[in-house]
Amino acid sequence: MADPRRYFDEIELSEEYESPGRTVTEADVVMFAGLSGDYNVLHTDAEFMKTTIFGERIAHGLLCLAIQSGLFSRATAPYATLAFGGLRWKFKLPVKIGDTIRLRAKVIEKKDLDKPDRGLVTLERTILNQRDEIVQQGQTDLIVQKRS
Repeated sequence: MADPRRYFDEIELSEEYESPGRTVTEADVVMFAGLSGDYNVLHTDAEFMKTTIFGERIAHGLLCLAIQSGLFSRATAPYATLAFGGLRWKFKLPVKIGDTIRLRAKVIEKKDLDKPDRGLVTLERTILNQRDEIVQQGQTDLIVQKRS
């Protein structure tokens, strides 16, 4: 079977990807609260949240960051990633239960690393909601294997 992964050498600077949408559900929020231990009222108390500027519960910011990782894998063929190298990230707007988010990503930098079998790929990533508002945005660094 052929290797479906894309190696460092095959990834082009300025490549752009867009994922399909993914609706954030109440089950997502409840499961993430249980997994992370983050039961903050922002995510778990519907009655309290009616009295806030948000008017309703909001999804965990880190939940949406995790979802975008999965959306990236739906937007392009998988990279031959060896490790996650870093993150610079901004949380711009809340994501509410029922919002549909999608990811836009662009390769903005590639560089060789000290080890000759790998390189660093930097992606600009933008999470948008169903109204095309930017809810989160930042850069991620992936250490990607080179073809031998």
